[in-house]
Amino acid sequence: MRPNNPVSVGACQCGEGKDLLLIAGPCVLQSETSPDIALELKRIVEELAKEDYRVQLVFKGSFDKANRTSASSWRGPGIDAGLELLAEIREKTGLPVTTDVHETIQAERVAQVVDLIQIPAFLARQTDLLAAAAKTGKPVHVKKGQFMAPQDMGRVVEKLLAFGCSDVLLGERGTFFGYGNLVNDFRSLVIMRSFGVPVVFDATHSVQQPSAGNGVSGGKREFVAPLARAAAAVGIDALFLETHFDPEQSPSDGPNMIPIDQVPELLKTILRIRKAVDAR
Repeated sequence: MRPNNPVSVGACQCGEGKDLLLIAGPCVLQSETSPDIALELKRIVEELAKEDYRVQLVFKGSFDKANRTSASSWRGPGIDAGLELLAEIREKTGLPVTTDVHETIQAERVAQVVDLIQIPAFLARQTDLLAAAAKTGKPVHVKKGQFMAPQDMGRVVEKLLAFGCSDVLLGERGTFFGYGNLVNDFRSLVIMRSFGVPVVFDATHSVQQPSAGNGVSGGKREFVAPLARAAAAVGIDALFLETHFDPEQSPSDGPNMIPIDQVPELLKTILRIRKAVDAR
């Protein structure tokens, strides 16, 4: 079995020769704000299309942040309320949706609602979790572990193929460097793309500062746009962004999220870079 490229995610197509796929939404789902964020992202993409900036959109939101720094941090609405909210957003907006799974028992249930299953970076080597995700028949997006070399992700692709999943996306989100910092080696995008799969650049988690705050992760959102521009110049099939109307009010990852009103200009820049690269 060989991986598919492009990969179908709902009505979207991610990969060779296709428009940029944007995977975007809040870090953690909230009933008060997440539906409005989804609608605003959809509006942004539709307005960009009128200017001939074509972007495909998948809405992302987590029902559980199982790897929080502190035991006292709010983790999210939980799987029951979270999946109900994702199903509501999917029906209301018509957008494909994605969320992450942390345990094997979650995969089949999540697959009944989402169009794309995400494997968190910390769990990228968990064979049983990859097998459970693969067996759902849904495409799977695996974020490269912060502790892994990009060439090691080839083994992740091999595992998913062995378990029957040929629709694989690999995500780059930085690598641990020193204390409380991540660094991006953009060779990772080239190496992971060599496995024959679409590659995703996670611009907002790439600026995260793990455990840099007082019991929470910090972040430097001012570096999101420069890193996204660099990734687009190297070559990406999808861009991952966490966004919020007011990131400082987000209960998770606020410092590395970008305000939603900054998304349109960032996307325009990314698309202009992709066009220039493709014209070479």
